[in-house]
Amino acid sequence: MKDWKLIFGPRIPGELLHRERKRFIVPSLLLGFAALLLLMSMFLPYWKLTLLAPQYPDGLKMEAYVNHVSGDVDEIDELNHYIGMRPLKEAAQLERSTSLVLISSLILLIVAGIYTHSPFVLFFAIPAICYPFIFLGDMYFWMHNFGMNLNPHAPLSSAVKPFVPPLLGEGLVGQFKTVATWEIGLILSIIASVLIVVGLVYHRKAYKPLFEMEVHTVTV
Repeated sequence: MKDWKLIFGPRIPGELLHRERKRFIVPSLLLGFAALLLLMSMFLPYWKLTLLAPQYPDGLKMEAYVNHVSGDVDEIDELNHYIGMRPLKEAAQLERSTSLVLISSLILLIVAGIYTHSPFVLFFAIPAICYPFIFLGDMYFWMHNFGMNLNPHAPLSSAVKPFVPPLLGEGLVGQFKTVATWEIGLILSIIASVLIVVGLVYHRKAYKPLFEMEVHTVTV
């Protein structure tokens, strides 16, 4: 078997494609739609944190995108300064600066998986499947880093113990109540991961017989 066939798998015979078109279209549609959702997620918020306190009846809100943060970031940083936390914009600088390129690479890998008719499709799909969980893990790392390493010389350092804001749900920081929510960008990336997994199941059903037949033909 040629090297390129080992990686990309056999071609679909025209007669078989005409007879069982749905069998081969379904995995391509699922992977293609997953790539589209991941593309859309790049321009939408992934995570939102709302700080609630009596002096802020409407709350202070911060939204995290893959490449920047928006909202009441300056006001939140000013409050964090008093308890000894570093400015939020200092977190994940490398991740934010490379995120668009990295996610674009994941999308290209998914598209490559559409044209891969062999088990190697897993190598193209796994990074995109893991992506939303990597995002959440990275966000937790930075929240833990910032919240557990407060400046002991800050004006109100004695009023707040080191803390880690929750990735999802409610938490308390001094007199503030925090509410963390997963936003549409992250939800789309999770749906994309699910679609990829389902697409791989249909991909296996569609191409495994062809791939095994090709390997058997070569080895006989």
